[in-house]
Amino acid sequence: METSWKSIVARDIIEISIPIVEYETKKGNLEDLIKSHLGPVKSKINAIVMLRKSLDARKSHIKYNLKLEILSGNDYPEDLQMPLFLPLKKNQNVHIIGFGPAGIFAALQCLQQGKKPIVIERGQAVKQRRRDVAKLNREGNLNSESNYCYGEGGAGTFSDGKLYTRSLKRGKIQEILEFFVLHGADENIRYEAHPHIGTNKLPQIIEKLRETIIEKGGEVRFESKLTDLKYNNDRVTELEINGEWESCQEVVLATGHSARDIYHLLYNKKIELEAKPFAMGFRIEHPQSLINEIQYYTEQNAKLLPPAAYSLVTQVKGKGVFSFCMCPGGIIAPAATANGEVVVNGWSPSKRNGEYANSGWVTEIGKQEWKDFEDHGVLAGLAFQQHIEQKAYAMGGGKFHVPAQNLTDYLAEKKSLKLNTSSYHPGVTSVNLNELYPKDINYRLREGLREMTKKLKGFDHKNAMVTAPESRTSSPIRIPRTSDLHHTELNNLYPCGEGAGYAGGIISAALDGVRVVKAICGKLG
Repeated sequence: METSWKSIVARDIIEISIPIVEYETKKGNLEDLIKSHLGPVKSKINAIVMLRKSLDARKSHIKYNLKLEILSGNDYPEDLQMPLFLPLKKNQNVHIIGFGPAGIFAALQCLQQGKKPIVIERGQAVKQRRRDVAKLNREGNLNSESNYCYGEGGAGTFSDGKLYTRSLKRGKIQEILEFFVLHGADENIRYEAHPHIGTNKLPQIIEKLRETIIEKGGEVRFESKLTDLKYNNDRVTELEINGEWESCQEVVLATGHSARDIYHLLYNKKIELEAKPFAMGFRIEHPQSLINEIQYYTEQNAKLLPPAAYSLVTQVKGKGVFSFCMCPGGIIAPAATANGEVVVNGWSPSKRNGEYANSGWVTEIGKQEWKDFEDHGVLAGLAFQQHIEQKAYAMGGGKFHVPAQNLTDYLAEKKSLKLNTSSYHPGVTSVNLNELYPKDINYRLREGLREMTKKLKGFDHKNAMVTAPESRTSSPIRIPRTSDLHHTELNNLYPCGEGAGYAGGIISAALDGVRVVKAICGKLG
């Protein structure tokens, strides 16, 4: 067993690798577990703090890698404390457009800096939003302003609650995770290598974050939509909210990657935008038991371990093809924001105990793919994305039924006579999905899957199914900004988060919200 020991005064940090059977047997008493591997410790242990926990399932002898802090002597664990919120300064307001992760944490950062956030959110608060989402699932009726993408918490609220990011700014990430814990998230998100809250728990946490924002002096307006803006020279001067104009000082634009009307508004106002590559494909669904069997090698491992995940990437004809937003024990959700379009996304409950595993399977989309939409200018990628979603809606037959195909039939390029079962509630329609995307895109998706089945034997199982389109992986548009984080043309407009093209998930969007507000406060003082 490989171990390392680093002494820091009265604190000791150890890193150990432990077989899963031993960990599950002894995890109730970490002190005995540590002694069994390292021998007696030099002094009485006051506490053992988990700093990092990751699963190594690359071989049949699966193990946990743990990084632990042992507190002894005069050291004891510190209670997690709410950060300091400063008194609000008069006449220093920040309008925040959008109340997803970027907007929420921008608002919290405003309050920590003594600025009043005025949050403008087009959708509903969580409780009403839940009812709107349920109605979409049961009846196929979409509320175009309150759905899986729009409303309190943004798309992240009902899309799994994954808190993993590749950002290296670990200290700032820890601050975001601590905010979640302070508002009801499980303590384990602070040390898990791939932290996850779960869609069943995240909405209540989002509500509590909103309550903190309001309690500390912030303002949150639901059913409030930005429909126009005025600017003079290099500053935005007024915002039109629900038909009423109001003056503004600093504006954080954190509207998410599905707010197409915002891109059109900026385009029509001749405010600079940039096209950017994104990714599209479909969502692939397997029985979770099959993924467990593929990843964990033995039945004993599968019983001890959490539902298995996977992360796949390859290249086909020089273009990336990869899995995206993998949801163990999850559900495929209808994520459209307009009638006449369908979009699929995935989420998991906190226990990840559903019958199915699902993941996006997507490929790069760029100028070559949207060349037939060049008359839309910088919005060409957006127009291509919308075209595919509308085509898929027609193929599905309406009521947000999605076009679907058994995986083996998709690879064989033939329509499925009988579809496998699926977690997608509104309904599935058997089609040949090879007819949805242009030939080059379909070729990359198919050949990428064939390549993956060489790495994950059994991945092309007869019980697997694909649904489409997985089209909202990221924004097709970037709203350009300077090194000071304001727009290149407007020095009080701060593009932020996924919708502006600067983030790719809950944590990275939250971090960007914090970063943007710090830039604003650095300017205002």
